[in-house]
Amino acid sequence: MSTSTPSRLSDAEHAERAAQLLWDAVSAGDEHTAGELVHRLLDEGTDPESVLLDVIARVQARVGEEWAANRISVAQEHAATAVNERVVVAVSMHPAARTTVTRGRITVACVDGEWHGLPARLLAEVLKLRGWRVDYLGAQIPTPHLIVHLHSTSADAVALSSSIPTRLPTAHAAITACQAIGVPVLVGGAAFGPDGRYAKPLGADAWAPDARAAADLLAGEPLPRPEPDHQQYDDLPHLADQEYTLVSRSGGALVRQVFTALEDAFPAMRSYDHVQRERTAEDLAHIVEFLATALYLDDEEVFTRFIAWTARILVARCVPASSLPPALDLLARELKDFPRAVRILRAGTRTLATDPSTAARNTV
Repeated sequence: MSTSTPSRLSDAEHAERAAQLLWDAVSAGDEHTAGELVHRLLDEGTDPESVLLDVIARVQARVGEEWAANRISVAQEHAATAVNERVVVAVSMHPAARTTVTRGRITVACVDGEWHGLPARLLAEVLKLRGWRVDYLGAQIPTPHLIVHLHSTSADAVALSSSIPTRLPTAHAAITACQAIGVPVLVGGAAFGPDGRYAKPLGADAWAPDARAAADLLAGEPLPRPEPDHQQYDDLPHLADQEYTLVSRSGGALVRQVFTALEDAFPAMRSYDHVQRERTAEDLAHIVEFLATALYLDDEEVFTRFIAWTARILVARCVPASSLPPALDLLARELKDFPRAVRILRAGTRTLATDPSTAARNTV
């Protein structure tokens, strides 16, 4: 190993240097060098929690940023994430990370359909370091299986993670199911919006912005146990109009209808090859999914943030984002009898027209 490896993460500069060294290894797919780096940090007395959160988590965030900017491919992003996951295992197996259970029991899991498991794994490891007995269930846990597990373990709380906003309706079902058997739920992850704004409407008992904050919160007063048969669905009265249900159930048909009409509304599509047409269909499917989620929450910002992000992703890949406004207009026509859906779609169109990061580059 290089003698430039920091021996302590006593300040932000040392953490940044260690993260850069790990990034060099992770981005090259060099698992051995990455593992040697974290072992050296731990051998030299670096706090394992710091290695997890100030180094590994920082590098993983950069992996996502590099993919979004089109500087690494999907395959490279997956490979880098796989190396990072192995590095987390290396930290957990190091003698410096061995702790005695001094607290209660926490179940950590991802919402069903959520495949970004690393944030939850980082939380699980931090909680172990803090003295908790942790059951880490991994990514994409079906709610019935989660409930069976809770019945058999008497967990003090469940920590649910989700990065994808379209999983929020499923998260709501999981939160309610856990609470119905008397287990409180702490949630976290990007899906729950800026400052965790969707955690309370979905009935979560607590929200934390990151693993360190979650561990601090759980170390305080125990989360109160919900009453049996606890229900939260009455907190979303707008669902009574059935727009969410009807849009989510007709998603496939909506994608087909808009895809067929888009060739006339966006003539450049006529020259698309097979792969480009497949990608367009996938983008339309994501648009409908995020529209349904915005309807579920009655929050147009879920949709407008996604549309702005999609436009930036397309521009980064040298694909004109000018196909998005016609697609939103066609969807609004198909859903003309759904006032909330039309309002949300119009908000998306306005966002595309005013977003400075994409508006000037949306032409074909």
